[in-house]
Amino acid sequence: MPAQALYLKWRPQSFEDVIGQEHITRTLRNALRQDRVRHAYLFSGPRGTGKTTTARLLAKAVNCTRPDPEQRPCNECNACIAVNEGRFLDLIEIDAASHTGVDDVRDLRDKIGFAPSEGRYKVYIIDEVHRFSGAAFDALLKTLEEPPAHAIFVLATTEIAKVPATIKSRCLMFEFRRVSLAEVTERLARIAEGDNVSIDRAALELVAREGTGSVRDSISLLDQLIADPDEHITLEMAEQLLGTSSGQHVVDLAQTLIEADTARGLDIINTTVDGGADPRQFGRQIVEHLRQVLLFKMGGTTLVDVSQERRAMIEQQAGAASRAALLAAIRAFNGAVQDWQGGWQPQLPLELALLESLQVGMQPEAAPPAVQSMGRTQDDLPAPLPSTPKPTASPPAPAPSSSGAAASVQDITAQWTEIQRTARHHHASLPALLEHARPRDVQGNRLILGIKNSVFKPKLEADDKREALQKAIQEVMGVALEITITVLNEGGSHDQAVDDLLAEDDVLAFGVNELGGEITELDE
Repeated sequence: MPAQALYLKWRPQSFEDVIGQEHITRTLRNALRQDRVRHAYLFSGPRGTGKTTTARLLAKAVNCTRPDPEQRPCNECNACIAVNEGRFLDLIEIDAASHTGVDDVRDLRDKIGFAPSEGRYKVYIIDEVHRFSGAAFDALLKTLEEPPAHAIFVLATTEIAKVPATIKSRCLMFEFRRVSLAEVTERLARIAEGDNVSIDRAALELVAREGTGSVRDSISLLDQLIADPDEHITLEMAEQLLGTSSGQHVVDLAQTLIEADTARGLDIINTTVDGGADPRQFGRQIVEHLRQVLLFKMGGTTLVDVSQERRAMIEQQAGAASRAALLAAIRAFNGAVQDWQGGWQPQLPLELALLESLQVGMQPEAAPPAVQSMGRTQDDLPAPLPSTPKPTASPPAPAPSSSGAAASVQDITAQWTEIQRTARHHHASLPALLEHARPRDVQGNRLILGIKNSVFKPKLEADDKREALQKAIQEVMGVALEITITVLNEGGSHDQAVDDLLAEDDVLAFGVNELGGEITELDE
């Protein structure tokens, strides 16, 4: 006889054994204690969270003969033992996926009137009820509305939105939730101990994480790992058997995004895939890790369920990465996972996602000067001045004007687009800011730049941006100029109104200052 699957062997036999759904089990036990069990229930939630298990426990409890309601189900009376052994005639389980037609529901309706054979109640568990056809739901409606006193219905579904409102209104609804990582890990540890399986705690956490909140999926993965009960299971063995990459590889790849180290990032992806990791699973791990970093960045630390050691590492990476770049990286890698279809170069979608992420760059926000270099892309780093002019170099700088200035404002205006392009090599965000500035005058060795919005003045006057602009002008014009920023007031009160609006609205200011947006119309 084949060995029983772990998720069946360790299926909860009492309400206390159900984990992560205390809000449901407590309500059901109170109903049993007060003898106020409803005639119809609707259980919804993700797969593997205990819907069918709880329905079977309810069926045992309402038919249990133990006098004390607090001890039901007792798993000792004839009814409880019969349910546990799968031979209780008054427990009818129906798979709606294979009984979708109206005739199946009519057959159920014809038989429901017969009294129970063994117990007090006939309990009908209809799994994946959303698979019923419209006519089948209509046929079930009248039975749910006026069922016999001896009948209890428990409907279970993973897609509550597909269940008609008329059905929902006739049932007491319970929503099952995904189980936390800690609770799943503890359950797996109990199962491993009960089956005399030696396994690292880190391997159990990996299995629980791969189960994504589904207890049944997690137990099935643990069952997959136990090839030899006498062999100790390490984290490395679990990663290899489950096709996941090393957690350190995921962390290292995120660090290459922060440091804009393209070569190392590509090497990590190829090494991981060549080592046997599933590219799609590796992509999921990257998305999950970047999501955790983003949650830390946004202050949602309570939403991240990880060990203290990993928490410290995530917090460190969150401090070195910008929100915009994290969002771009998550979108890129999530798109790679969603669109992945295999192929002869399975790592290619991940490589493209890496390169796409680095276009945005992980530039820190309000970080101290010592950390600034950690978040720059390669394009942000100062490029060395060429020792000899390149064939595609900018046109030679014009000669100094007759007024004695290093360069005329007309010459600089003519080369302004080229200056903006060159400025990108010294600071990635500078070209967007220069869109709001125009050369107004040259006084000796000082260039006067005019801007219409005072919001951009402190940004352009920042030391790193001022220095980058001076370098760009020197490369293009061949002259060294000091920079002075002045605010123009051509728009009168309208410009002041825009400044006041940006000062009051942080979201609007972020769109204008950080994303390069413009206010084209102001409703007075």
